[in-house]
Amino acid sequence: MAHRPLPEALILDFGGVLYDIDYAAPVRAFEALGVADFAGLYKQAAQSPMFDDLECGRISPDDFYTQMEAHCAPGTTRSQVVEAWNSILTGMHPSRIPLVQALGRQTRLFLFSNTNVIHANVFEAWMEDRFGLMAFRKAFEGIHYSHEMGIRKPDPDAFLSLCSRHRVDPRKAVFIDDSEQHVKGAHAAGLETRWHNPVESDVAVWLAQRGFELPDSAFRKGALPV
Repeated sequence: MAHRPLPEALILDFGGVLYDIDYAAPVRAFEALGVADFAGLYKQAAQSPMFDDLECGRISPDDFYTQMEAHCAPGTTRSQVVEAWNSILTGMHPSRIPLVQALGRQTRLFLFSNTNVIHANVFEAWMEDRFGLMAFRKAFEGIHYSHEMGIRKPDPDAFLSLCSRHRVDPRKAVFIDDSEQHVKGAHAAGLETRWHNPVESDVAVWLAQRGFELPDSAFRKGALPV
């Protein structure tokens, strides 16, 4: 079966597409610290302005922790808040390294993540320890974090800004994310999009079906395409 031409650029989300995250973990952790409705403050589909401010770099980690401590039970320590906040980060499957390396050889590859300086420091240190961070970063022409850009998904202007910076035609780019609202924002900006469900499938399978040539090592165990 003939494939469509490969996109001139491929923009990948990070958490939920490449790096494994657990949205339920901080809910459990903060509820144990006395936060009555953390799920109402922070979830995949929406979040309170405090988290938007953190992800756009408008408040510092210290400001964020101080605000979160106000929601917690008396006596909660800063280290407990830090541990609870970082519990969402679970790690990255080793197949993601050969995956991005193969993709970067076939198209202009970019990463665009809604994240914050706290989580970025943690997951980059984790990857450095497990794989060597440069093995991952060198596959990308550009890596963009919302807290450095000052704008976050799903704002269509966030996608247009990234494309403009790298002289990418949005109509010739593909964007993959595990959050529906982010996919809709990218679509509004003119990109081809893929809403990825990490529970149901390995993103490498769809990429192979889209025409990318991927080694077996780029797939999670048992996820080779048919």
